[in-house]
Amino acid sequence: MRVLVAMSGGVDSSVAAALMTEGGHEVVGVTLKLWSGPDGEMPTAGCCTLSDSEDARRVAATLGIPYYVLDYTEEFRGGVVDRFVTDYASGRTPNPCIECNRTVKFDRLLSRLPEFDCDILVTGHHARVVDAGGTWELRRGTDRAKDQSYVLSMLGQRELAVTRFPVGEMTKTDVRRIAADLGLRTADKPESMDICFVGQGDYRGFLRRTAPDAFVPGPIVDTTGEVVGSHQGVADFTIGQRRGLGVAVGDPRYVVDIDPDRATVVIGPRRHLKVGSIHLRDVTFTADPVEGGVSVQYRAHGEVVPGVLAGSTVVFEERQEGIAPGQTVAFYADDRVLGGGVIASTER
Repeated sequence: MRVLVAMSGGVDSSVAAALMTEGGHEVVGVTLKLWSGPDGEMPTAGCCTLSDSEDARRVAATLGIPYYVLDYTEEFRGGVVDRFVTDYASGRTPNPCIECNRTVKFDRLLSRLPEFDCDILVTGHHARVVDAGGTWELRRGTDRAKDQSYVLSMLGQRELAVTRFPVGEMTKTDVRRIAADLGLRTADKPESMDICFVGQGDYRGFLRRTAPDAFVPGPIVDTTGEVVGSHQGVADFTIGQRRGLGVAVGDPRYVVDIDPDRATVVIGPRRHLKVGSIHLRDVTFTADPVEGGVSVQYRAHGEVVPGVLAGSTVVFEERQEGIAPGQTVAFYADDRVLGGGVIASTER
């Protein structure tokens, strides 16, 4: 089998490529160039730096496989960065890594399989694809602490049929051990937690540089509507935020609502963060649509909670705290991903 391996320059994708090579497959390695600064420079932090590309190239050389860099900066800017800016300016809390998976990495790479004469796409995600009697199932990675199935919840049968995650059966410790045994330069490389296009700075600074028009001053009000302060733009705030409000009102207060149309931030006591149900958009399923009782995960490494899915609405068994429009929700049945969607609105 001939496989296309997405190599980010990290240890997981390096070992994924190595495992496919050792398995006797013809392997082609590719790195996606997704972001560059105003002068064309590569980012200095995140998962898409120049050093990451160099690490991927040298791992490919060690494995003796062909290696290419594919430029998707325009697609990334339009599908991920512009949406990130728009979401924050609209009071939403986006997850750009999920949007990158949705609109660039899988969509674009799967479309390139015929060009590279490859049968499947391989990545270093900690998740598993299982053939369950003719239906492809997406399941959690074996290492629950590193499980990345949440960020893949938008994949459907078309994508799962031609995608594999070799390291999903392993713990992170095993992945690093294999990399060390093979002499791969990424064996001890730390994981990047930064957003690639934001870098090491605060995302608010990136927004101010990129979209200064998104920062419209407005009032901060309490839950009764009384003005208790002012702000320089709703993009500075997220639901559940406690610090940096610029308001002194005695008892702890949290951002409980954001109204971008009126440039208004609402703060209140913690109990006002409780949400009983959510309405979703962009709902997709890994196989057949489901309704009824599901396990719900609304943070990348959060715990699952019970809920009932009916169409595009999820009603929680117990009210949840700090859920914001823009976040992705994934549905599970045990370790199997059923699908997911993006929060459009919440109801207390």
